[in-house]
Amino acid sequence: MKLSLGVVLSAASCAVVLPGCDSFHPVHGLHQHTRHLTFPTETKSVLSSSSSRLYVSSSTDRPDTTTTTTDTSQLGLEHAPIALFGKGQQGTTGSNTDKHLLGGKGANLAEMSRIGLSVPPGFTITTECCKQFCGDWNQKLPPALWKQIQDSVSTIETAMDAQFGSPQNPLLLSVRSGAAISMPGMMDTVLNLGMNDGVVEGLASKSGNPRFAWDSYRRFLEMFGNVVLNIPRPLFEDELDNIKYEAGVLEDAELSTEQLQKVVERFKAVYDNMGLSFPEDVYQQLELAIGAVFQGWMGDRAVKYRQVENIRNLLGTAVNVQAMVFGNMGDSSGTGVCFTRDPNHGENKLFGEFLINAQGEDVVAGIRTPKPIDELEAVMPGTVGSVMLYRW
Repeated sequence: MKLSLGVVLSAASCAVVLPGCDSFHPVHGLHQHTRHLTFPTETKSVLSSSSSRLYVSSSTDRPDTTTTTTDTSQLGLEHAPIALFGKGQQGTTGSNTDKHLLGGKGANLAEMSRIGLSVPPGFTITTECCKQFCGDWNQKLPPALWKQIQDSVSTIETAMDAQFGSPQNPLLLSVRSGAAISMPGMMDTVLNLGMNDGVVEGLASKSGNPRFAWDSYRRFLEMFGNVVLNIPRPLFEDELDNIKYEAGVLEDAELSTEQLQKVVERFKAVYDNMGLSFPEDVYQQLELAIGAVFQGWMGDRAVKYRQVENIRNLLGTAVNVQAMVFGNMGDSSGTGVCFTRDPNHGENKLFGEFLINAQGEDVVAGIRTPKPIDELEAVMPGTVGSVMLYRW
């Protein structure tokens, strides 16, 4: 596993935001998690640091292709179903054609990879697959595509020097939707995917931070249960509130390792009470999460949003699977959103907000009140300067 530090950067290059990294933490062996907002002419990228040294991928490391290979005809597709992104990948041009197939997030991640920015590795399953999933594939992933997905996970494992599902050297993933046109709040995200009872122990040991591991586990149980298995989110929130009340604390970040272990137990009880089983098999988790994102394209909220906004002629949503980057590893890590221009009036200054010891969902869900980016330098000296090096 690798030493890295992630920070988010916006660049005036495209209209749809990325699902890259906006968290930061100089901790051995672990990337940190991220989350983003959208705004016209703004996009985001990730910069990583090893031993306090920012790095950019070398063009000599880039392969000849960004897509995995399969016989598209057997899947009923016109294009390759999967595109890789991340450091060392050739990427795309970010054209409208790319966005039509890869979605805004996928196309922008691939474009950042192409220009040499150090993007956490991952892959995009195309919007064409979403169309087929909701049609001829009868909401199932064909074996030929599933094999390509497994091979693509292997590329992330190689890049991160970690193994998906391994208790000894665990790799966690994020699974996010991303249509060609931004649909804020209408699509689905699952973070910390790959957690189970064995992995949480391994992550605690590997990171030397048990609290972080159990916090990530309880987050995953809630998101997976809600997004993939349609368990009402208030059922989880009530249990979390009960634990905080019993502990005499107000914030999630104030819960101890032992208290977070109790949260995990009660979250699992929520599954049981709903007559559902939490899948310990990490590849089953991944298959179900990808299916849930594709199904979300035809969900009531998404369909109504497209009707209201008059969004037409899209194939569907892409699915972006990416190595997790964590902002919930303690007071030396965090998450946030940042732009190279003030989105209110276009002033040429860094604009955004952040939270310490949090994941991106804490920002967008309003769980905690974020601080303005102007205060980041006082909390983490040098972080803002690292971002400024890559401003356009």
